Amino acid sequence: MLLLQFSTSHYCRKARLALGYKQISYQVENLTPGLHILRVKPLSGNKTVPVLLPQQKNCPAVVADSTEIIRFLEAYQPNPPLYLEEPLDQKEALRLEDHFDESIGTATRFVYYEFRAKEGKQLDPSLMSQAVIAIVRSQYGINAQTAKQAAQRIADAIAMLSEFWQDGYLVGDRFSVADLTAAALLSPLGLIPHYRHNYPWLFDRITEIHQLCNEPLPKNWDKAI
Repeated sequence: MLLLQFSTSHYCRKARLALGYKQISYQVENLTPGLHILRVKPLSGNKTVPVLLPQQKNCPAVVADSTEIIRFLEAYQPNPPLYLEEPLDQKEALRLEDHFDESIGTATRFVYYEFRAKEGKQLDPSLMSQAVIAIVRSQYGINAQTAKQAAQRIADAIAMLSEFWQDGYLVGDRFSVADLTAAALLSPLGLIPHYRHNYPWLFDRITEIHQLCNEPLPKNWDKAI
């Protein structure tokens, strides 16, 4: 299998965590933001990553979007499962996955790229890195005001997670797509000292899930401590 991705994208991290959890062998092709459209649009008809090319018999040629990739992987290799047996639990897990994708994932992007453009610039001051950051900020309208609004959404999410995630799972009595999605989409915050210092339990949990899924933590993870 081949995963087309941005190496720093937390949505691509979500797909990698799922592949790792299911112990599926795969390769990655890292694309350049902007130029990536030339590669992915002819395949999926969309401009976004991740895009998975299963390259297997009796499988679709292309699976686009992290949620669809997990749905495909669950059918392709059901064990170990990311979906839950109990219908109501599974409905809630999918609801949380969608909520994290649509709200928390986008909020994290705003906060992270605001940080990288300012006090976090030293993480990678190279011209290429700063160019990518400028492209992303322009594309999504990221500035001090929109990042502040996003930070409030993240604070609300962390408050919710603190009730369920410190000693258990988000839904039911085992690991699911809800836990995986939260770990992936909040992982960029682990590079921001403010979050690492104020919520150590959160990043302990994210670290545990990365270990469970055989996925390395984000680059420069330890520099934020």
